Amino acid sequence: MGDEKIIALDIPGFGTVSEGTQAYFDKCEEKLGLVPNVLRAYSFDDKKLRAFTDMYNDLMLGASGLTKLEREMIAVAVSSVNHCYYCLTAHGAAVRELSGDPKLGEQMVMNYRVADLTGKQKAMLDFAVKLTEAPATIEEGDRQGLRDAGWSERDIWDIASTAAFFNMSNRMAAATDMQPNDAYHGMAR
Repeated sequence: MGDEKIIALDIPGFGTVSEGTQAYFDKCEEKLGLVPNVLRAYSFDDKKLRAFTDMYNDLMLGASGLTKLEREMIAVAVSSVNHCYYCLTAHGAAVRELSGDPKLGEQMVMNYRVADLTGKQKAMLDFAVKLTEAPATIEEGDRQGLRDAGWSERDIWDIASTAAFFNMSNRMAAATDMQPNDAYHGMAR
């Protein structure tokens, strides 16, 4: 792992990974060109790493009515509300890469409302942000707004699941002072 600071906690065993985790990291390095620091942060406990990656991969890469870009847009909008440096850096890069539009990535990080989005995407992000800022105020009218915008019942589940996952991830990143990989800063610009 080198001298790069990943988290502010000194957890016993941190930095030592199992053979299985090292094989997973080797695949990440091969496919992505890096091992995301969030994975390194969880790597002190194979069970926690597996739970995190299983949920992440299902939400972000699994079958859904939401595109991969739309799921990344949710990650960025939620992370913007939460001022999560790690996730804004990593998922802002993903928005830039998936959209082929560096400007969109920056708009999503700063304020998705200024981006050139479809009405359907704006409704999705408005819901994700409301779920982040004031979850107790979500009511049937909010879900109906998503239906009216063209989202299915399953899509509404996926929007909520993605927003909820990134709220959890943002809080873990904040609690541990998780640092993004430097490589994210220059990606897709």
